[in-house]
Amino acid sequence: MTESGFARALQEGRLRLGEAEGKAPPPGLRRFLEPRQAPRPGERCELCTEPLPDEHSHLVNMESRALVCSCRACYLLFTHTGAAQGKYRAVPERYLHDPAFALSDGQWDALQIPVRMAFFFRNSALDQMVGFYPSPAGATESLLDLDTFAEVLAANPAAATLVPDVEALLVNRTEAGPECFLVPIDACYELVGRVRRGWKGFDGGTEVWQDIGAFFDGLRERSRPMAMQ
Repeated sequence: MTESGFARALQEGRLRLGEAEGKAPPPGLRRFLEPRQAPRPGERCELCTEPLPDEHSHLVNMESRALVCSCRACYLLFTHTGAAQGKYRAVPERYLHDPAFALSDGQWDALQIPVRMAFFFRNSALDQMVGFYPSPAGATESLLDLDTFAEVLAANPAAATLVPDVEALLVNRTEAGPECFLVPIDACYELVGRVRRGWKGFDGGTEVWQDIGAFFDGLRERSRPMAMQ
């Protein structure tokens, strides 16, 4: 994803990393939520100012919860646990599909998720899994039924492989059954931005569902089966 597209998704989705709906966004994300000024020619690494290509890596600033655009050299410095005393964490680049994922309709309803898509990640500050779903208003936090969610996690060990804060399980319920992807956290916020940007009326409209379909088609193409990781 290009940086401009990523920033647009952040801005239009009013994204929050682990913040409950209705609360002010963390200071590190405010610059993404304000009207963006015209970019200078060529984007630059936010750590060393090295010029960046359209496709580049991201970090999470663990203090501000901000997503940081990074050159490859700076990104690699933070791929090791504890680098810089844990201030930054590299957003992994793996995309996996869990063909054995199991989730019943009753479990989904108990999780209080009113749409067919949601993502779940471990918030290290809270030391627990949290769930969000895309909506016309942005990323909305689900008040998870802890007992039901514990059942879902026990039946799907893929959750245990998530890197806290920077990877998520993205679930999409289809007519053929639920599908689950393990993705970088920025992919989830791209989806949130697409929904918020394109949603029209009560049911969203044809165009936004075509865009959502294209997003998941892209995930299926780039994801490897979980057993092959």
